Amino acid sequence: MSDSPVALLRAHSRHAPWNARGLAAHATALVDAAGMRPTNTSARATPSARAIRFYVANGLLDHPEGKGTAATYHYKHLLQLLAIKIRQREGQTLDVIKGEIADMQGDQLEKRVAGSLAPALGNGADTAVRRDDDHTAAWRRIVVADGIELHVREDSAAARESAMVAIRESVRAALGREDVR
Repeated sequence: MSDSPVALLRAHSRHAPWNARGLAAHATALVDAAGMRPTNTSARATPSARAIRFYVANGLLDHPEGKGTAATYHYKHLLQLLAIKIRQREGQTLDVIKGEIADMQGDQLEKRVAGSLAPALGNGADTAVRRDDDHTAAWRRIVVADGIELHVREDSAAARESAMVAIRESVRAALGREDVR
C-alpha cells in the first residue's frame, strides 16, 4: 500500500457533497469496513439524517450549506461525523467528544480519523462506499395491498423471504388491513 491513510481518506472527498442521509451512509460504510463495533447503543451502527441534524444543533458538526432538504455536507462534515462515530464506538460520551472535536484543527482531525480507519482505507472501504452509493442495485417488491408496495434492495438482510413476509404483515397490521392478501 503506497498511499498514506490520510491520502486514502482524502480520496473520499470526491463523493461530496452529500445530503444528510448520504453523509450518514458514507460514514457508516467507512466505520463498518474498519471493523469497529459499537460498545453501547448510542454508538449504533448507522447514524441517521436525524442524528446528523442533532449533532449540528448541539455543536458537534458544523452547520451545512443550505437549509432543510437543500442542506449539503462536505468533507469536513464527513471527518467530524467519522470522529464522532469512532469515539462513540470507543465508549466516549457526546460531551467529551464535543470538547475533543472543538480542540482539534482540520489536519489533526483528519490524521486522527485516518489513523483509526487505516485498516479499512486501503482494504475495501471504497468498494463498500460505492455499493452504498450505487443506485443501480437490484430491488425486490413487496406488494402490501392494492396500490401499496415496498421495495427492498436485494443485498439487504431484509431481502430474505421470511423478513419480507414479516415486513408485509407488519405494514398490513399497521394499516388495519390484515385481511388483505
